[in-house]
Amino acid sequence: MSNVMPVLKGNLDMLVLKSLSWGDMHGFEILEWLEQRSGGRLEIDDSAIYQALHRLEERDLVHAEWGVSDKNRRVRFYRLTPDGRAQLRADASRWTEYAEMLIDIMRGQRNPA
Repeated sequence: MSNVMPVLKGNLDMLVLKSLSWGDMHGFEILEWLEQRSGGRLEIDDSAIYQALHRLEERDLVHAEWGVSDKNRRVRFYRLTPDGRAQLRADASRWTEYAEMLIDIMRGQRNPA
């Protein structure tokens, strides 16, 4: 059984926003950041990162500017906008609440009504 897990549908945008909360990055840096933070257990396709970045840019949650990478290559650097930071806070709050509910279900616990 493999330790590698796919990103669950609907979570990639939040993970990209989280990575950018640490600073401006280009697409490959985001992929590396997520790989490092997951201990290599998160399976993310390169193209999925760029699709997420384009979605987030269209929604004005990230802003992109052309620059030069450490390897002297022309790349687009992405940064969170104020709306992106607000969206990350909201998404993280909802995700945490949802994850806690699933944990309660799996442990067989019930919240009193």
